[in-house]
Amino acid sequence: MHMEKEQGNIIETEYWKVILAYDQTYLGRCIILLKRPCGDLAEITRTELLKFHDIVKRLQKSAKQAFGAEMFNWSCLMNNAYQEKEPKPQVHWHFRPRYKKEVVFLGEKFIDPNFGYHYTSDLLTTDQHTVNQELENAIISEYKKFL
Repeated sequence: MHMEKEQGNIIETEYWKVILAYDQTYLGRCIILLKRPCGDLAEITRTELLKFHDIVKRLQKSAKQAFGAEMFNWSCLMNNAYQEKEPKPQVHWHFRPRYKKEVVFLGEKFIDPNFGYHYTSDLLTTDQHTVNQELENAIISEYKKFL
């Protein structure tokens, strides 16, 4: 599975692991990984799905309280796995908090460039907003305050 550089854990349960994404164009963007090998969304269990729903509720609540997120985009994309010669897809979700207004967090500005619209793949590959270790740790800590 092709994955971004792994960042710090925000939540870890029996079935799921939530990590901060390397690209913070959308402040608080996370990746939610199924912990067992599974390459097809239709193959996750009912229990895994229910536990995922618990994470959805916790993560959205925390992003609202921590950063003022107004809405959320969720996607289950495994396209990158199929760019490999021998694909090994792994079920995971992308969580993008969305912001109508600019957010300043620890002195750094975060602007949601397409609030109310779909983000584009060009934006995600050319205009990534990466953060240093100090800011990454602060984002994770802020999430954890409200989980």
